Amino acid sequence: QTQLVESGGGLVQPGGSASLSCVVSGEGLDWDAIFWFRQAPGKEREGISCVSASGANTHYADSVKGRFTISRDNAKNTVYLRMNNLRPKDTAVYYCAVKPTFVRTFCDVRSLSMDFWGKGTLVNVSS
Repeated sequence: QTQLVESGGGLVQPGGSASLSCVVSGEGLDWDAIFWFRQAPGKEREGISCVSASGANTHYADSVKGRFTISRDNAKNTVYLRMNNLRPKDTAVYYCAVKPTFVRTFCDVRSLSMDFWGKGTLVNVSS
């Protein structure tokens, strides 16, 4: 059984930075594209970033491009999201998700159908 556990959420000042981690258990990540999503109350879940199984391809939503950086460490079964220049509109529950794929270069944040989801971690950007 694949499980994903996010961590790193909390209160962050506007303009500040935070780092999220997602540990995946139950499987290796060599054939998984990994995604970060976020959802604010009453809003649709938004794909914000992904990294391909190969690690060579990344994709970012326009809302976070240039501010967020996704990375992965397959040996640790962990994916990371570094968030810089945070804004109040970034306040949301952040989820990691896994999509197994035979295409090691696949990564598109418009993809919403994931095989496995974490339960999320809340990031609150506020003064």
